[in-house]
Amino acid sequence: MSEEETVMTGTISAILPVEEISNGKYRKQVFAITNYEGYNGKEQTFAFEIFEAVDPEKKKIDNFIKFNKVGQKVDVSYEIRCNENGGRYFTSLSAWKVFANKDTSDPANPTPAEAETTEALAEDCPF
Repeated sequence: MSEEETVMTGTISAILPVEEISNGKYRKQVFAITNYEGYNGKEQTFAFEIFEAVDPEKKKIDNFIKFNKVGQKVDVSYEIRCNENGGRYFTSLSAWKVFANKDTSDPANPTPAEAETTEALAEDCPF
């Protein structure tokens, strides 16, 4: 069975502060995108997470913050993850690439440079 890339397009509606997890071993960035692809064009919002180990060589979160802002239309490549911790299950949308959506270029309001978090998440979620 081959892996298929899952991509969602929407407008960044929120970027939350970066969180430190597991006594500072990991960082997590949560951001939300909104689109109108729900039933009958209904608005829907999805929260995505970017995880990375605290390491000066890994800059996925820093690059996301540098190249993205609320109101920007983006394409997000992601995977659905489920983790268990103490008998509780947590499901998340784990983003691994974020690109400025090229279909909405507006010469009066240029979008930031392409931003991507290309490294696959080598670390498992800390819980």
